[in-house]
Amino acid sequence: MTVAKTSCNNTPQAGSPPSVGRRFNFKLNKLDVTLLIIIGCFIGWLAYRSSIGIHYHWHWHQALKLVFTCGHDGGLPYFIKGIISTIRVSIWGMIFAAIFGLLLALAHRSSFKIIKLIASSYIQLVRNIPPLVFVFIFYFFISNQLIPLLGLSDLFRHYDGQENILQIVLFGHNNLWENLFSGVLCVGLIAAAYIAEIIRSGIDTISKGQWEAADSLGLSTYSRFRFVIFPQAFAAIVPTLAGQFISIVKDSSIISLISIQEMTFTGSEIANSSGFIFEIWLIVGAVYFILCFSLSLLFRKLEKYSSRYLQQR
Repeated sequence: MTVAKTSCNNTPQAGSPPSVGRRFNFKLNKLDVTLLIIIGCFIGWLAYRSSIGIHYHWHWHQALKLVFTCGHDGGLPYFIKGIISTIRVSIWGMIFAAIFGLLLALAHRSSFKIIKLIASSYIQLVRNIPPLVFVFIFYFFISNQLIPLLGLSDLFRHYDGQENILQIVLFGHNNLWENLFSGVLCVGLIAAAYIAEIIRSGIDTISKGQWEAADSLGLSTYSRFRFVIFPQAFAAIVPTLAGQFISIVKDSSIISLISIQEMTFTGSEIANSSGFIFEIWLIVGAVYFILCFSLSLLFRKLEKYSSRYLQQR
């Protein structure tokens, strides 16, 4: 009896959080091995065709040296500045898109028809316009009018002060603040429409009993969302939200078309000036992969944490 009891206690129950020792599982199955072989064969074929078929000679040493060459003023390399700009635009774009998307989702569920109509119209408009078209419309027709309207002309265009370290880290140099502002708004406004629909769908998955239980406790509207509804909805939307945030990093390359010096813009200039087209663009693609894959790992941990939080409740 004792042995059977011990065996049952050591058996993980359904729904219990995974143990610390088995947090990561790197075991490959047959499908993983097959995909890796296919990818390896494709990379080998691509390298063979580039060297034999089109007689291209790789210049990785010169390309990497060019990428990591410091600027004329002894500062950071031009390409590294582009990576930092991409990270800066992506982070601020995620923050703005998350906040604005949450407000749109709540407005879309509002009992006031005017507010609901405005939120719904914005979501449908942005989601059905190509991002490239939206960026051009916003930058050339709205951004130039929005900055004076918000009283930011003196700050962005006529700032004569000295930036401190915190301002440079968060916003870059003052001559790039207007570009950063326009880029963050472009990326954030596009992503907010999709995030609003993600949050709305997550809220709609909450059963009617949860709403009634929150009402029976006499909670205010804020407390009901903060402690009952939103934690459950958030756990359900984390995977979809992760995909949208990763899309923000990739969509930040679109703003290179309005002369914002992020990674795609700097990579394009380096590739055109040096002639190392394949090498530079492969490096750009690799950096984007590292950024997006790191973000996916972060959200994977967040998903596990949110699921454990709900299980504990």
